[in-house]
Amino acid sequence: MLTTKNSNQLYNRSLNHLVGGVNSPVRAFKSVGGNPLFISHAKGANIYDVDGNEYIDYVLSYGPMIIGHVHPHVQEKVVKTLEKGYSFGATAELEIELAEKVCGAFDGMDKVRFVNSGTEAVMSAIRLARAYTKKNKIVKFAGCYHGHHDALLVAAGSGLATLSMPGSGGVTEGSVQNTLIANYNDISSVEQLIADHDDIAAIFLEPIAGNMGVVIPTDEFIQGLNRIGKEHGVLIVVDEVMTGFRSMFGGAQKLLGLKADITCLGKVVGGGFPVGAYGAREEIMNCVAPLGDMYQAGTLSGNPVAMAGGLATLEVLEKESPYDFFNTYAQNMQEGMLSLANEKGIPLQVNRFGSMINPFFTGQEVKNYEDAKGCDTNKFADFFWKFLEGGLYIPPSQFEAWFLNTQLNDTHLNRTLEAFGKAI
Repeated sequence: MLTTKNSNQLYNRSLNHLVGGVNSPVRAFKSVGGNPLFISHAKGANIYDVDGNEYIDYVLSYGPMIIGHVHPHVQEKVVKTLEKGYSFGATAELEIELAEKVCGAFDGMDKVRFVNSGTEAVMSAIRLARAYTKKNKIVKFAGCYHGHHDALLVAAGSGLATLSMPGSGGVTEGSVQNTLIANYNDISSVEQLIADHDDIAAIFLEPIAGNMGVVIPTDEFIQGLNRIGKEHGVLIVVDEVMTGFRSMFGGAQKLLGLKADITCLGKVVGGGFPVGAYGAREEIMNCVAPLGDMYQAGTLSGNPVAMAGGLATLEVLEKESPYDFFNTYAQNMQEGMLSLANEKGIPLQVNRFGSMINPFFTGQEVKNYEDAKGCDTNKFADFFWKFLEGGLYIPPSQFEAWFLNTQLNDTHLNRTLEAFGKAI
């Protein structure tokens, strides 16, 4: 039986001064019921709550802890950096080193600008796309989440889908009047928008839609986007905040054959610290101040401690190249889950890509946002608590991807499938 006495006490205390007791809505457990867990510490592939419960962690801070928690190389580099100072408000060498590592990992990325979150990276990319093209409208896909910036907080997945919110209070009609909505994996919906509007600056997408679960783009969809971008002078802005460095050393865009004009990054590129980034070829990035007239600034951008965490994480990934391991582990998870669900007559789809995986409680293939919304979220809520009791920490939402890390092994896989079987 799962003991949550201490977590419940902290939750009741948190309600006094934290909105809903949390600092991000998906942590509130609204879609699965009950109170959120409070975490005390983590190590390797495991995470521990304040009641002493140990879990295999498939949340991984929603992605960045790809080499596990408190990795020795990251720890050493961060501690050494901390000893020299926390923040300078001036440029330091670590910013150059991380920039060189990131640009070297992405084709066509000559320059990069570091910011403090994925949301900030995408927000800046909107402004940059408009500044470069001198056009106003942007296209996004229903179910893709690009942070809480007003212009893209429409038809978003993940937390908004979890909370059954169609948009957000405080987002005005003016904020989204230049945002057009297309359907993921439906290139004809994009072509129609292109035909109807002659002032589209950019198309924004997640290469793997990780905020409606894990939804894979078709080759027709990807090649259609490449063609549209080239033929109509529309920038393709690829949001790799979630997928960056998770399927290869670089982005999912290369594996998919997607030609990005601007790439947005976050999560793994900070190794657990608040880092975001946007980068592109030189002629586009030269629009950014101080070289161009597109203004964007940040006091803590390029923070040395965050740069150290990100650089150390990428150094480990580049050296170990764990991507074959991720594919094998995810495939074994997928096959095991489907077999166990089939034995019990439970409709289940399991989508995976690289080190991301998600089971959907539905008998239908999940190819877009409408398919994802058709899942049985009540069944997921029941499953969530039973899986948690089995020692597995997963996102409290049907619409969030699960993430793998390099510290997992066959023992973790066997424990996962055993707990899955009991939960199912």
